[in-house]
Amino acid sequence: MINSDSRRKLLNFGAFQLAWFACVLAAAEGRALLATLAVAIAVCVHLWLAPRRAPEAMLVLVVTSIGLFWDSLVVSLGLLSYASGNFADGVAPVWIIAMWALFATSLNLSMGWLKGRAWLAALFGAVGGPLAYLAGERLGGVQMPDPVLALGAQAVGWAVILPLLTRLATRMNGFEPAPAAWVRLPQEARHHV
Repeated sequence: MINSDSRRKLLNFGAFQLAWFACVLAAAEGRALLATLAVAIAVCVHLWLAPRRAPEAMLVLVVTSIGLFWDSLVVSLGLLSYASGNFADGVAPVWIIAMWALFATSLNLSMGWLKGRAWLAALFGAVGGPLAYLAGERLGGVQMPDPVLALGAQAVGWAVILPLLTRLATRMNGFEPAPAAWVRLPQEARHHV
């Protein structure tokens, strides 16, 4: 029998995959807003299900900011280009930024097995990151003028980014109980607050 933690991780994995494909396929058809909406729904459901929404929402915001920086960097370097959702030159399109928020929802659940395993996270990032972009390219969501250079850059970037994100997820985990010190302040501290 599957326990509730395993069910939660399976649900997270399924929701992530469904939203990822819906997002890429909609963006490939020039429907960036529909792509972003698919992700927004998945992220909202994820946050609604989180026992502690504040740290999980903070994780989503931080990961999205990191993703905005990274993907905008590779776009501004000309390694990747997107046909839809672009709102400024040299900036990642809105639906890719939304994908980073979606990715954040997996860090404490279906990708939680990477936490505390920096080398494994680096290896997984170096392989899985480029494969996700390659899949996006094959589905028509992204173009790579020089695929070897683009995928190489993604491998290096994701080998650094994923271990960082797993450390952040450990600190900002809305699916684990709050540390006892956060739940109740000592009696003398309450008088000073």
